[in-house]
Amino acid sequence: MVGPTYARRLKRLGIETIGDLLYHFPFRYIDYSLISPIKLAQPGEIITVKGKIVSLHNEYTSRGKKIQKGIIADSTGIIEVIWFNQPFLVKVLKPGTIVSLSGKVDFWGKKIVLISPEYEAQNSQHNLTIHTGRLVPVYHETYGVSSKWLRSRIAPLIKTIVPNIDEFLPSEILNKYGLPELKISLEQIHFPKDRKSAEISRKRFAFEELFLIQLAALQRKLKWQQRKLAKNFLIKQERILEFIHRLPFKLTNAQKREIEAILNDLSKDKPMNRLLQGDVGSGKTVVAAAAIFVAYLNNVQSALMAPTEILAHQHFQTLNQLLNPLGVKIALLTAEQKKWEINFDLIIGTHALIHQRAKFKNLGLVIIDEQHRFGVEQRGKLIEKGKTPHVLTMTATPIPRTIALTLYGDLDLSVLDEMPPGRKPVKTWVVPPEKRASAYKWIEKQVKENKSQVFIICPLIEESKSETLQTVKAVISEFERLKKKIFPDLKLGLLHGRMKTKEKNKVLIDFKNRKLDILVSTPVVEVGIDIPTATIMMIEGAERFGLAQLHQLRGRVGRSDHPSFCLLFSNHQDKNSLKRLKALEQTNIGMELAELDLQMRGPGEIYGTQQHGFLELKVANFSDLSLIKKTKVTAEEILPKLQNYPFLQERLKEYIIKKIEPN
Repeated sequence: MVGPTYARRLKRLGIETIGDLLYHFPFRYIDYSLISPIKLAQPGEIITVKGKIVSLHNEYTSRGKKIQKGIIADSTGIIEVIWFNQPFLVKVLKPGTIVSLSGKVDFWGKKIVLISPEYEAQNSQHNLTIHTGRLVPVYHETYGVSSKWLRSRIAPLIKTIVPNIDEFLPSEILNKYGLPELKISLEQIHFPKDRKSAEISRKRFAFEELFLIQLAALQRKLKWQQRKLAKNFLIKQERILEFIHRLPFKLTNAQKREIEAILNDLSKDKPMNRLLQGDVGSGKTVVAAAAIFVAYLNNVQSALMAPTEILAHQHFQTLNQLLNPLGVKIALLTAEQKKWEINFDLIIGTHALIHQRAKFKNLGLVIIDEQHRFGVEQRGKLIEKGKTPHVLTMTATPIPRTIALTLYGDLDLSVLDEMPPGRKPVKTWVVPPEKRASAYKWIEKQVKENKSQVFIICPLIEESKSETLQTVKAVISEFERLKKKIFPDLKLGLLHGRMKTKEKNKVLIDFKNRKLDILVSTPVVEVGIDIPTATIMMIEGAERFGLAQLHQLRGRVGRSDHPSFCLLFSNHQDKNSLKRLKALEQTNIGMELAELDLQMRGPGEIYGTQQHGFLELKVANFSDLSLIKKTKVTAEEILPKLQNYPFLQERLKEYIIKKIEPN
């Protein structure tokens, strides 16, 4: 049990239960396993010595700081120990205390000493240690919760709780893949006897993690397919061709292919559940329009839910142009609206669609844009407004195929991997610090001479689902600096997540109507409004973003036939950061960049997981294609006989409630 203060701190680490604490795994280990007699201690070594405190006292330096000096003795000799600014130690480590000390041996003047070692008082020389004398686990920490604090809470649980935990992975899986049992794995991942034991335990939890994701996805897919479809759709080919011929542009081959896949889904007696993925500007809305038109021809209603009012308005305008001439009645519903059309074939809106006032006569198709921006419960509420509608989800976030197939194993996957003809690639430059001033001058010249408009994006200071006050203050101060010192002759606007909806909308409308030259914004705010005159995207602290995020931000410009540019500003000049950013200069294909980021930075940082709502893996790796395949095959084998494994069923329920919460 912990008090409310520690409960709040632990929640920041995602720890709310004892199970969460046991599954808060170390990300590395400090090797203090070399236990040495004092007389053999050599300068430069990292060792553990065990002995008795002979003396310990505080000394003051000439500058008034405290140094703690002590002497420890074992049967082979004595060694001096020095700590800095920890005066409380004289009360903790009293003479006569048996202690284990781990740290670096070094010279202090001409003496050999232990400098700032980790310490652990013991009742006898033979006590087991958790902070010293072994591979010592290091955890992700937060303010007020150190690795030492976590070790001291987890160690008793390993002795008291873990022995009573039931294994839930079937023995046939453990045997087939050589995985240790849960009890052993929990003990050895936290307090391993050696590196091999830690690795084997990590292997077990990586398998377990991906296996549960795959099993949950397959179970969701099966449950969805077993639902009775609200209405069977008849596909009227002539009318579909009429829709395509009336379009003011030619479809790409990718659009034709994915429209065909969706029409094939809609013709079946099972509800569609498909993810449509494509870069900004790849034409997802037109593909969705084809599905909406089929629903209209079958006399059922469609709903499209967008994460922001700006995007809802944008979809409303686009779909009105495409579908209204064909007789489709379209309504818009957002939180700000007091009145709205109740007789509609398609309704477009934000979260407002979930609430009571959105009434449907016969909802047969649900489209969710940027589904990871909505909670599972929100998506579920909209879907439940129809008996069992067809569901199409869309995303502009490039997701590496291994991640898409794992996280969205319950969805059929469609990818628009081709841009419409005539769309010019955005010229991208990584701007070094010494060229910052000339880049500012170039931007000013583009605005004054070519009437260009500019997005300037400031990074989040901390990874979080919403902007922290620190981030908002930072973007406001950057806005003031740019306005007063860099672009005093230009008109600047400010956008961040803590502004009211009306304020945000006014700023975006002013920008669209060319009342502003430059829009300074944070990345949390969706700036997915179509502004053809915005031709420059400047991103501060570019190294803080995943390549997929940078690519999405870059996609906000280049939406006309004007040449467009993306400037990546970075103060980090290390080779890895530069290599990543230089990749944006060389390719405009989102999937390629997402795959590259997966290889270079690992899955946890592709999107800035916290900002984008993607499931974060604790142990497994999305780039481990071999393990993904193994766990998928195993999940497919186990699902038909899941009722034979009650402990696995319980664990799966627990996992689904905590991690996925399917509709």
